[in-house]
Amino acid sequence: MSSTSNIVFKDYSPKQNLLFPPNLEELIDENHPVRVVDRIIDVINIDGLLSSYKGGGTSSYHPRMLLKVIIYAYLRNIYSSRNIEDALKENIHFMWLSGMSRPDHNTIFRFRSKRLKDQIKKVFTKVVELLVAEGQISLKEVYIDGTKIEANANRYTFVWGNAIKSNKEKIQKQLKDLWVYVEKVYKNEEQELESPDFEEITPEKVEKAIAQINEALEDKKICKEVKQKLRYASQKWPDKLREYQEKEEVLEGRSSYSKTDRDATFMRMKDDHMQNGQLKPGYNVQISTNNKFITCYTLEQTTTDTTTLPAHLQCFYDSFGLYPEAVTADSGYGSEENYDILEENQITPYVKYNYFHSEGTKKWMAKNQFRPEYLHYNEELDCFYCPMGQQMHKVGTKIKETKTGYKQQLTLYQAQNCKHCPMRGVCHKAPRNRIIEVNQNLRRHKQRVKELLTSEKGIKKRKQRAYDVEGTFGELKNNKAFKRFMLRGKEKVSVEFGILAIAHNLSKISA
Repeated sequence: MSSTSNIVFKDYSPKQNLLFPPNLEELIDENHPVRVVDRIIDVINIDGLLSSYKGGGTSSYHPRMLLKVIIYAYLRNIYSSRNIEDALKENIHFMWLSGMSRPDHNTIFRFRSKRLKDQIKKVFTKVVELLVAEGQISLKEVYIDGTKIEANANRYTFVWGNAIKSNKEKIQKQLKDLWVYVEKVYKNEEQELESPDFEEITPEKVEKAIAQINEALEDKKICKEVKQKLRYASQKWPDKLREYQEKEEVLEGRSSYSKTDRDATFMRMKDDHMQNGQLKPGYNVQISTNNKFITCYTLEQTTTDTTTLPAHLQCFYDSFGLYPEAVTADSGYGSEENYDILEENQITPYVKYNYFHSEGTKKWMAKNQFRPEYLHYNEELDCFYCPMGQQMHKVGTKIKETKTGYKQQLTLYQAQNCKHCPMRGVCHKAPRNRIIEVNQNLRRHKQRVKELLTSEKGIKKRKQRAYDVEGTFGELKNNKAFKRFMLRGKEKVSVEFGILAIAHNLSKISA
């Protein structure tokens, strides 16, 4: 049997009283991230946050302390107000940061969702400006991208815009069918009937139309099925249409929303490394980065990135009073409207268009060689040449309006004689001479963008974008495990992401 008499253990007396209690300051490493949070939040101006307190009544926890605690919690992947409350009692870093204050989870929740609602963007901007002053980042060149983050909402309580549209069309059709029945009843009579308004389906017009149909059939012998249909229509349709109106007001042009978070739109989330996913309520988060620091963020309710750029650039300008000198983004942002906005604000666009990588390849050219953009254009004569060398002259213009209200001008060019052309079957299948529609403004933008993207600087920026902004999203979603919001409603969700963005930037300093 071995003896332990020669083994020496360090003193272990957990219940022993200390004559001089330890100073928490001495227990925290000099370069610990909690010190970075404390230093940065101490020097930024939070007068806007302070002015939100009215005064009077009982004393309040200092907003600077609560702000530090919440930002540090997000830096440490702690997002629940209850978990933050526990950390203030158990973690020496939180104890030191709060000065041993112990606000409960309700105080933390109210501060985060209400006090910070109109202030978090200002705090974020102040932090970014401080980082710029310290030389950590630059606002001249940014990388923009978006990602979808799930909302704190039920996945199975949804409203779809297309379903509402379809149901309204069914009511419209059934109303028209009922009126056709009325006209059949009056077919052999000389009395003229005034047709109801079926063009715009509203509760008031439907009520009026049903009353008109009932009045027309009042003294007539009608079948039981029509009676039942009229009774059902009178009782149900107006109320249903009022319900649809309320839902359309919530949708505001969106395709869907969740009943438990009406600001959230159903989006296809990429759940795994194979890009598989399913429709979930969420928000489209847009960020611009520099050196993997977040310089600006916006939250959108649209499922695509194309229409989000104008609002994001405006937010950047509102925050810093200037636009970036160069923007690098993927093909999701490559629209004529976006190129125009970038040009108007003198921003160099390293922004791909939708088939930038495909064009020029053998497979692409074999399939798309007769597209208008690949036909030779003579700028002096303002004409195109078809694949057989025939001139295609300008025959007119037309205006096309996008969903955002942006107006595109298309120029029409027509070939002179396609009748006996040996390539007609593969070039086009129209019965007349071929007409092509060319967006000269977009064509000009694409030529410039292609030159920029294929330059030495452009290639470098394309590589940097994947590392910079996509890498930032990878850190937020994987390293920080932030894949679902805790709060509900666009305003509160924006606050939450603002806190996360500040925490991310401060974690980069302390890394």
